[in-house]
Amino acid sequence: MTDFTRRDAFKISAGAFAAASGMVAMPSILRAAAYPSRPINVIVPFATGGYNDRLSRAFLPYLEKELGQPLVIVNKPGAGTQLGNSYALNQPADGYSILCTSAAPYIPLTILLQNAPYKFEDFSMINLPSRDYTLAATSVDGPVKTFAEVIEKLKKDPASLSIGVQPASADYANMVLAFQAAEIDASKLRIVTYDGGGPARNATAGAQVDVGFVGGEGFLPLKTKVRPLAIFAAQKVDWYPDAPLIGEAGIKTDFVEGSQRGWAVTTKLKNEQPEIYKTLVAAIEKASKNPKAIEALKLQELATTWYGPEASDKAYLDNAAKMAKYVDLLK
Repeated sequence: MTDFTRRDAFKISAGAFAAASGMVAMPSILRAAAYPSRPINVIVPFATGGYNDRLSRAFLPYLEKELGQPLVIVNKPGAGTQLGNSYALNQPADGYSILCTSAAPYIPLTILLQNAPYKFEDFSMINLPSRDYTLAATSVDGPVKTFAEVIEKLKKDPASLSIGVQPASADYANMVLAFQAAEIDASKLRIVTYDGGGPARNATAGAQVDVGFVGGEGFLPLKTKVRPLAIFAAQKVDWYPDAPLIGEAGIKTDFVEGSQRGWAVTTKLKNEQPEIYKTLVAAIEKASKNPKAIEALKLQELATTWYGPEASDKAYLDNAAKMAKYVDLLK
């Protein structure tokens, strides 16, 4: 047998051995083409029943259709989402774990206030369809009718109205920024704090506090029970078109956007598995634009708007930078 033939025989034998051992190196594009081949975990860093949990479960059948595999909701609440975020970062970067979360303000809050062992840039947004804004509201039977009236009363007597808010939140920062702009001493206000947005909204709608500063989107089920006084947004919001913008109250103030909820992955996955990342992006985009998904989620007052990775990442990082700027107000 010639040297050439012996080399060929060796290559063939080695190839057969590698194939039998499952060791044949496949091009990355072929590996990605097989994705997904098993169920995918959707990590929700919140308890069941919250917005992200409801969003993931309502969206699940439409995303399953696009990916061709079941999705399994994995609730990992704790430490202001730090537990769920850390869990997601510890999963293999193989596309079988994705996040449905309130990226803002919770990822920045865990970093800025809890010294979380990760960075803003460790997470990449695919789509954040739910964009919330702080809404200053009162009960429909409340003592004030406009935000200007709130300012007038508090200027005369900072303790004349009770204010409901969740501490260490974008809503709290916006409340302080607005009152600072109106030259009202926030330290003299009669503030009632709540452990979450839900209790603060219920207290506002039930007139347990005179004015509440809470994420407006969560007020939608209570829409008939509250009067919007001002929304901390730069332009009118579709789901509260009659809510006056904070600038219309005659106050020039900066503000922090509220919750930005939706779909994310680890940046490690995006960088190391670009084809898998593209598959996830395409599937979430197609499901988000599915008329049946849009109608089904709309009935549950859940968002499906497609902004895409670039716009979603920008919104998330801009929010993180703004929160870092006003971190002292969150402490």
